[in-house]
Amino acid sequence: MRSLSARGSVPEDLRRRRVPQVLWGLPAAAVLLSVIGLATVHSASIESGVDYLPRQALWVGIGFVLMLVAFAVDTHDLTKFAPAIYLAGLVSLVAVLLVGQEAGGARSWLGTGSWRLQPSEFVRPATALLLARYLATSDPPYLGLGQIFRAGALLVVPMVLVAAQPDLGGAVMFFPMYLGMIVVSGVRLRYVVAAGLIALVLGGLAWNFVLLDYQQQRVMTFLSPESDPLGAGYQLRQSKIAVGSGELTGKGYLQGTQSQLRFLPARHTDFVFAVLAEEWGFLGVATVLALYALYLGNGFRVARRARDRVGILLVVGLLSTFAFYVLYNTAMVVGLLPITGIPLPFLSYGGSFTLANFVATGLVLGVDLRRHVNR
Repeated sequence: MRSLSARGSVPEDLRRRRVPQVLWGLPAAAVLLSVIGLATVHSASIESGVDYLPRQALWVGIGFVLMLVAFAVDTHDLTKFAPAIYLAGLVSLVAVLLVGQEAGGARSWLGTGSWRLQPSEFVRPATALLLARYLATSDPPYLGLGQIFRAGALLVVPMVLVAAQPDLGGAVMFFPMYLGMIVVSGVRLRYVVAAGLIALVLGGLAWNFVLLDYQQQRVMTFLSPESDPLGAGYQLRQSKIAVGSGELTGKGYLQGTQSQLRFLPARHTDFVFAVLAEEWGFLGVATVLALYALYLGNGFRVARRARDRVGILLVVGLLSTFAFYVLYNTAMVVGLLPITGIPLPFLSYGGSFTLANFVATGLVLGVDLRRHVNR
């Protein structure tokens, strides 16, 4: 039997035989979505006086390089440093609260001028890595109540720090990762029911004591758009108009009236999907959703055929967050969920968000590459 020259390395003959089996549909979907995103960001921003295409193209290029770096790193080796990476992430979130830059009513960025990073986007994969390390040590088939609460404590700390910025949407995005990972780890039904009841109670408390006035207004506007026709209701109405006016084939590239005449707000970030729908219609939307389905389908195939618990849990955590981003943003744009600052992966403008998605893609690919080595 051949021995591995180092932990996590792959012998040359094994590598030649198995590298082609990596699910290349995952990075292919990421790249194609990024290309579509670049074109849509250009269309959404060209009439605003600042074309965000060059800067977003730079982020995509850097993200692609980071994806290759993450792909080359063995997640088993990376989990050794998971506590340190997690703590570094918490320090960055504290630094944001103390010296971060403020924009749009939230203090969420570190950097200077227009070049800045949003640490919360990188703390999510760091938290997923630590949770995967912790939950992988549990004894199947079910997690104990103490394990569930301790895993939740690892999640609550960054959530509270992000919510304090305030960025409630960013804080909520930690929860799908946690939910996906504990479900895969094994959780009893009675715990799920109890968690649902607790969530209802906490939701009521949050409404009265945590949500700011503008956050409550967004929820009320979602339930009754006509109550705020010039605020959040205006955003929702313009988004629906853009989506509906695209019909089957769209109005054509750079021909969308809602985006080109600046009726649609946040069109290069939160509402980029509405710009896509107006210009390319149902066929364009269906193409993008098919690419997301390809990405997620390949990702969950990685989780299914992985042979180590750390890899399985990490992939599930990353993909659960990704899927929730896609579901929430697309539902928000058509008025099925309240408006909040949740962007669309690979399509919305944003450096930190783009880089984090490429890093997550590389980590998932790395798990797939080493599925015959890490067991």
